[in-house]
Amino acid sequence: MADLTSTVSDSVQCPVCFKDFTPETINGHLDACLLSGAADSSPSNAAESGPPVKKPRISEPVNDSVSSSSSMAGTQSSSALFAVFQNKGKLDVGPDRSVVHNSKRSPVSTLSKGTKRVLAEAGSGSAAMETPSGSNGETEMTSNRLSARTLFSLNKPLAEVLRPNTLEDYFGQNKVVGQKTLIRSLLESQEIPSLILWGPPGCGKTTLAHIIASTSKKKGSARFVTLSATSASTNEVREVIKQAQNELRLCKRKTILFIDEIHRFNKSQQDTFLPHVECGTVTLIGATTENPSFQVNAALLSRCRVLVLEKLSVEAMGSILNRAVAALGIRVWGQGPTNSSYRDQTNGNEPNIYIEQKALDTISYLCDGDARTGLNGLQLAVQAQMKSPPLNQSTQDGFPQEILVTEENIKEGLQRSHILYDKAGEEHYNCISALHKSMRGSHENASLYWLGRMLEGGEDPLYVARRLVRFASEDVGLADPSALPQAVSAFQACHFIGMPECEVILAQCAIYLSRAPKSVEIYQAYANVKTCLRNHKGPLPPVPLHLRNAPTRLMKQLGYAKGYKYNPAFKGPVEQDYLPEELRDVDFFTWTPSDP
Repeated sequence: MADLTSTVSDSVQCPVCFKDFTPETINGHLDACLLSGAADSSPSNAAESGPPVKKPRISEPVNDSVSSSSSMAGTQSSSALFAVFQNKGKLDVGPDRSVVHNSKRSPVSTLSKGTKRVLAEAGSGSAAMETPSGSNGETEMTSNRLSARTLFSLNKPLAEVLRPNTLEDYFGQNKVVGQKTLIRSLLESQEIPSLILWGPPGCGKTTLAHIIASTSKKKGSARFVTLSATSASTNEVREVIKQAQNELRLCKRKTILFIDEIHRFNKSQQDTFLPHVECGTVTLIGATTENPSFQVNAALLSRCRVLVLEKLSVEAMGSILNRAVAALGIRVWGQGPTNSSYRDQTNGNEPNIYIEQKALDTISYLCDGDARTGLNGLQLAVQAQMKSPPLNQSTQDGFPQEILVTEENIKEGLQRSHILYDKAGEEHYNCISALHKSMRGSHENASLYWLGRMLEGGEDPLYVARRLVRFASEDVGLADPSALPQAVSAFQACHFIGMPECEVILAQCAIYLSRAPKSVEIYQAYANVKTCLRNHKGPLPPVPLHLRNAPTRLMKQLGYAKGYKYNPAFKGPVEQDYLPEELRDVDFFTWTPSDP
C-alpha cells in the first residue's frame, strides 16, 4: 500500500521492468514481474542460458559469478530489484527468517511476509521504501506532505493521518506537558510512570500515548502495546502481561501498555493490572473520558498518576488547523502564497486549494475543543469541493484547477449536531449543580443557559422537573409558598406533553424560582433534626405519655393521653410540652451541632 504521506504522483515505476503503473496496480504487477524471472528479463535468453542460476540472498551483495552467468538485462533487473530496498537499510522480516534460507520458496514471499511494501516516486528517480508493519510512518508529516489528490482519496480520517509524533507538534496542553513540567521531563528521559489520561473527546489523550510510543520505538527503551477496552478481553490482557514478563526477563526491556477507554473495563478486569503495575512489569497508560474517581478502581488509581487534559482552546485549535493546512499545501485566501514553502510544486493535474481565514476560525469555534471533529470537518469540506462539478477550468482528471473553501462550506459540513453532555457521567452532575446554584443566586440568565445545556444535550426533562420541585422547597421554602405548587405543576405538564414542547414550561419554572425570594430556614431546621438524631447517645427518649394515643382501655389505664390539652377547646395559647423532657429547650431553627 502506498504511503499516504509520501506519494505525490499518480504513477509509479516498476523497478524491474521500468514501466509505469498506478499505485493501485503496482503491487500486483511487481509480484507477477518477480515471479516471471527477475534474474532474466528476456524469454529468449532464458532458453539459451541453460538452467537458472541460484538466486542470491537478499541480505548479501550480488555474487560476481551470478552476474557473469546472467545476461546484461538480467543483471540490470537484479540491481534494480535490490535498489528497491536500499533506502531502509537492513530488511526486517521478523519471525520469518527461516523463509530466507529456503531456496524452494519464491522471493516474493520472502519480501512480502511480515513487511509492508511502500512505493514512492520523488523527482526524476523513483525508489521504494520498505517499513515494518508496525511502523507509524504514515503519520510522519514533518518532511513529507500530502497532495490534494491524496487528501481526496484518503481511506483514513485526517485526524489519524496528521496525528503528531513529537511533543513540539502537540498543542493545547501546556499545563500538563509544557516546557519545564515534571511530566515532560519524565517523558523526555524515558522514565514514564503509570498514567491515567482523563479529558473530553478529541483533547489529545490517544495522541499523547502515540507520542510516547514513537519516542520509545526510536530509542528502543520500551515495547509499546495498545489495547482498547471496548474490544479486548481479560485473556488478551493476560497474554500481553505474560509477554511483558518475558521481555523484562530475557531482553531487559520494559513494556508500556496503553488501554484506550479504560473505564469500559469493570472492577474485576481492572484488578488484573494491579500486581503487575505494582511490581513494574508493565507501565500502564489508560485513557478515559469519565471521572476516574468513579470509573477506575481505587487501588489501581493509587498506583497511577492522573493527568487532567483540558478541552482545547480556540487558539490551540487554530494552531492545529494551521499545521494541517501547511501539511496539505492549502493556501489561505487573500494572504498570498504564505504556505508555498510547505506545498509541493503542482503540475497540471493538481488543483490549487484555497481556504478563507474565516472558515478556519469557524472550525475552531464550532468543533467545541475537539481536534478530531475539527480536522475531519476540514477534510470533509475540501473533499466536497473537489468532488463538486467544476465551474471553470478543470484538470484532466475532472478536478477543478482552483478550489476555494468558504465559511459556508465549513458550516454545512460541520453542523453543530451535538453538545458535550453525558447523561450518565460527570457532566450530568456538573450541569445540574450549575443550574441549582444559578437559581439559588437569582441569576436567571445563567439558569436558562444551564437548563438549555441539559435539555439540548438529551437530558430527561422529568429529571430536571424533579430537581426544580426539590429546589422550590429547599431554597425558596416559606419565603414564597406558591413556588412549590408552581414546580409541581411544571412537573405534571412535562409529564403530559414531553419534549420538545415542555422546554418552555421548564424555562418558566426556572425563571420563577430564580426571581423568587429565597429562604433555607426549613432546609436547615430539618438538617439539624437529622443531626440531633444521629448524634444522640444511648436510647432515644420516649414519647411523653400525654402525647400518646389511647384507643384502648388498657392504654388509658397506663396513663396514655392523660393530661393532654385539646387546643381547639381553648380560646388562647395553651401551655403544653411537645418535646421529650431532655429536648424541651432545643430550638432546631437556631440549634447547631456544637451546642450541648
